[in-house]
Amino acid sequence: MSTVLQAKERKELRSSELRRIRETGNIPAVIYGRKVESKPVSVSSADLTKTIRNVGRNGVISLDIDGSKHDVVLTDYQEDFIKKEIIHVDFLAVDKSSKINVTVRLVLTGDAAGVKDGGVLQQAVHELSITSTPSEIPQQIEVDVSNLQVGETMKVSDILYQGSFTINHEEDEVIASILPPRQEEEINAGEQQEGGHPDNEEGRETEPVGE
Repeated sequence: MSTVLQAKERKELRSSELRRIRETGNIPAVIYGRKVESKPVSVSSADLTKTIRNVGRNGVISLDIDGSKHDVVLTDYQEDFIKKEIIHVDFLAVDKSSKINVTVRLVLTGDAAGVKDGGVLQQAVHELSITSTPSEIPQQIEVDVSNLQVGETMKVSDILYQGSFTINHEEDEVIASILPPRQEEEINAGEQQEGGHPDNEEGRETEPVGE
């Protein structure tokens, strides 16, 4: 059974109304989907946090819009990085039996052997695109890099996972590697590198798979 999240349709779309919604502890949102007309709504910030805690980041939510319920997944959100608050949410209406394309986090686990020998672990991919039914979407995909040595790479084809989903990446795409100490020094001596996180870590466009 899906966790129910109450929502209210938004009739007024002016910026002043968006501020009022946020000031009263709610979050502007939108629901959309192949068989659902796009509709602006609002949800309680506290209730959304509780719901995500219960079902997970990629879990199926029963969104109750003034008495009309839709199965949805959270596809994207905008955050105020200063206040550390969510300020907008996108919900995709889904059919639990139909597959959709989603993006999930890729998490490296274990202490790489190459790091213990002085190398530096570099993660090239932080998210993976997968195809799955809504109920089979994992919260994250974990990859153990304990045996990765200096100069070695790990590819998509090396990922071992259980679950009824398909990874939508080329098998030879590198997801992690151990840089030799000298190479890391050369990188640090040059132009400053950006952090390894993607621009929009939690939110990527999510869409139903073509029927």
